Amino acid sequence: MVLPPEFSRIARHFRPIAGPGSLDLTDDAAVFAPPPGRELVVTADAMVEGVHFLPATAPGLIARKLLRVNLSDLAAMGATPLGYLITISVPRSLGDDWFTGFAAGLKQDQETFAISLLGGDTTETPGPLTLSLTAIGHVAPGGAILRSGAQPGDDVWVTGTIGDGVLGLHAARGELADPDGYLKGRYDCPTPRLGLPLVGWAHAAMDVSDGLFQDLGHICRASGLAATVEASQIPLSPQAIAAGVAWREKAWIGGDDYELLLAAPPGVRPPGIRATRIGRFQPGEGVIVLGEQGQTLDIATRGWSHFA
Repeated sequence: MVLPPEFSRIARHFRPIAGPGSLDLTDDAAVFAPPPGRELVVTADAMVEGVHFLPATAPGLIARKLLRVNLSDLAAMGATPLGYLITISVPRSLGDDWFTGFAAGLKQDQETFAISLLGGDTTETPGPLTLSLTAIGHVAPGGAILRSGAQPGDDVWVTGTIGDGVLGLHAARGELADPDGYLKGRYDCPTPRLGLPLVGWAHAAMDVSDGLFQDLGHICRASGLAATVEASQIPLSPQAIAAGVAWREKAWIGGDDYELLLAAPPGVRPPGIRATRIGRFQPGEGVIVLGEQGQTLDIATRGWSHFA
């Protein structure tokens, strides 16, 4: 039997990467069970051409970024990935070759992160290209790390380096030198910090997607606390440092890093986590940023917002 074009495309590109719970992508929904004695963690993020990735971005990189930004949310809650569903609204101008590259990107990262496709939907749109992914993970009962768990006196930690993502966007636009392509690579294909030994150490966590200070503010509001950050302690990559002081504030507020912000007991650092202590939580509200001389820095914009 000849399949309609939509279903033929699904069978050709997505059925080979679908997991057991997908029912071979032939039904209206997936059917699966979490591992025994575990709770499900579910997150969803959308990406829109021209907002989250540049129009010329290769389809495989788009796929990998879409999957990875969702896996970053699972990482922030201390969850182990299980599977995902995807929705694609694609302009007719993008033909079968685009789907070939997109599915290849998903397959590559499925193998990297031990996750598989469970289902989804494909539709046509006049544009722009719009994608949404729902990632499913699992944790021990009561083991999810929440934004609301920070305690007075906790240290503020951040994994990796900050600012590479937004500087990579400017590099991709030709506005910033990026000789080795490192910054653009961090923007196009972030690394979700999965598998870190956070449970039992971190009181609160979230990933840095909209800017360091803005996302730290989310933890402060959820926990009913303030936080003080020492700007000199914010970790930067050699490439971000080479960009110069003029780009420094942009690095702090730009987002797209997908590193983890963490609240943890003072003076306690577990092995196996590359992280930097940048401040402390205390009673009050808001985020205070201190300069090298201990002065309060006036930073008008704290991060990215879709609804400014």
